[in-house]
Amino acid sequence: MSIFTEEQAKAILDKVIKLSKADQCTAQLEGSIDGNIRFALNNISTSGVVDNTELAVEVAFGNRVGTATINEFDDAALERVVRRAEDLARLAPENPEFMPAIEKQTYKASPTFSPATAAINPEYRAQVAANSIGPCKAEKLIAAGFLEDGQSFVAFANSKGNFGYQQATRFDYTCTVRTEDGRGSGWVGRNLKDSGEFKVDSDIHTAMRKATDSAEAKALEPGKYTVILEPAAAAGLISFMMNFFDARQADEGRSFLSKKGGGNKLGEQVYDPRVNITADPWDERAPVMPWDGEGLPREKMAIVENGKVVAMQYSRYWAKKQGKRAVGEPGNLLVAGGDKTTAQLVASTQKGILVTRTWYIRMVDPQTVLLTGLTRDGTFYIENGQIKHPVKNFRFNESPVIMLNNIEELGKPVRVAGDESSFVMMIPPMKLRDFTFTSLSDAV
Repeated sequence: MSIFTEEQAKAILDKVIKLSKADQCTAQLEGSIDGNIRFALNNISTSGVVDNTELAVEVAFGNRVGTATINEFDDAALERVVRRAEDLARLAPENPEFMPAIEKQTYKASPTFSPATAAINPEYRAQVAANSIGPCKAEKLIAAGFLEDGQSFVAFANSKGNFGYQQATRFDYTCTVRTEDGRGSGWVGRNLKDSGEFKVDSDIHTAMRKATDSAEAKALEPGKYTVILEPAAAAGLISFMMNFFDARQADEGRSFLSKKGGGNKLGEQVYDPRVNITADPWDERAPVMPWDGEGLPREKMAIVENGKVVAMQYSRYWAKKQGKRAVGEPGNLLVAGGDKTTAQLVASTQKGILVTRTWYIRMVDPQTVLLTGLTRDGTFYIENGQIKHPVKNFRFNESPVIMLNNIEELGKPVRVAGDESSFVMMIPPMKLRDFTFTSLSDAV
């Protein structure tokens, strides 16, 4: 049994805490049932279900810390894992940045669980694959994709009386469609809490259309262009940037948010005034656990407000050192936008390039968050508000910081998963000027 009730989880954690002879003890119990199906070349290749439950125990003697894990939960096993953690703690070097276990907290539950997603079975997964493959075969296109779904729980407790428990579900679908000659490629992806929102029949036709329409790609000279980044394309760059909102990195001069002369840019205008980014674990569109990895309660908070950086992430250690209040690390990012669809942004564009997706994103310069990567799966030239023809893919060198200062218009946010982080995101399609393409790519 991989999904424990709150009562079952608490009973195990209480035993662990009681068994410990260390100065402090923290225990976390996690379990999940994860299903998947993979298809390629218009055939199902693998499918399966994985269930797992694991207990992690962390203890400390003074500022010496030891951690041990186990996936057995009888009394003898619990005793073994606690003693193993204690043995390791006695051998560990002293940690000069050690922080004691957090005090008892109050957590407000967030809507992370969907009964429909938890009820997904192999027949459902097979039908999704069939509904992805069938239309492609009928049009002599080739589909390859992956569906992952799961339900899980997390429970934790410490020797100071803190306790938390919550269940969640997840649903991730991606599909790449290629033409038979391999010259055209289209892609679609969906990241959801509730599988009831998934419409595979319409989604697969989006990927099919892009695959067909991108087959006769023409070379376009690299340079600076007005671009429309679809939400999945923008998410890869924005999520990468958000990993650099750590206050310590900035204070120590290792971030684009470092201030000349020391300190950070908290409160300063860094982006276009239309940029607003918030975090809210209870947002119905993209809910996340109401605590972070250390058990700190998350809060609804503004991160960027009218282009100004109004919040940065302080670890408990760095917050104490700097005299700041530590807040739970955000688990979602909500980027504000407007009401227009990607198609409407295209219609308002005189000349530009539509980018379906960005991939293989890598850091060039952390001081400016200059990134390099490639477009893929459908890149198109826009003229007089219409898509005129597909273009060969580009390599880009661009900073999302500069990008968010070159906004022409933002569309309606949709839910996506950030490529370079664990963030769940609501992000709009973005119409941007002077986006830098540096070379062509023959890949589709």
